[in-house]
Amino acid sequence: MRTRVVKPDQIPSPRGAGRGSGRGARVAAAFLLITTASACEEVSHHDIGDEINILVRIRRPELVGPAIDRLARYRRSAIPQMETAMHTSAPPGRMHLISAFDKIGDGEAVPVLRHVAVFDITPEVREAAEHLLSRWATGGDGARAARAKAALDEIARKRAAGIGPMQFGDNGIPGVPSTVGAPEPVGADDKP
Repeated sequence: MRTRVVKPDQIPSPRGAGRGSGRGARVAAAFLLITTASACEEVSHHDIGDEINILVRIRRPELVGPAIDRLARYRRSAIPQMETAMHTSAPPGRMHLISAFDKIGDGEAVPVLRHVAVFDITPEVREAAEHLLSRWATGGDGARAARAKAALDEIARKRAAGIGPMQFGDNGIPGVPSTVGAPEPVGADDKP
């Protein structure tokens, strides 16, 4: 029988045995967890955007109510995208978004509504935002009511100081863009 001679530097360490496969599995699991979590966020972001598009672009009243209901299910996470849409949509879309803010009912919408109530170029939209804040200020939710009352005080202060919307054309400085909202879309028609 032959004896095999093994040099000390050729002996595998028991501490290093199997480490490569365990680490690779952990890295793969972490990668899978991260990509799965971000994919879920991506889906809700797109879903929220789809519902907002129905409110601001499609001129079919029968789709508005269900879109507001679906958007309200996203609660607070829909507010940032709705705020962005408030700056770019036409007045009917902004009115639908205010209805969606009402349905969501979250106090995080108060700063958006305050800004719209002061700076929107359309009087009806400004009035709708202020009316919603007034309802919330007298409502039962303590934190939301307090924020809404503070927002109404700020609106009154800004209006007393002469701070308000910049206007287009005959209503103000020609060619100067507004700070919130957009006029009716150019070439808008009722295409579905």
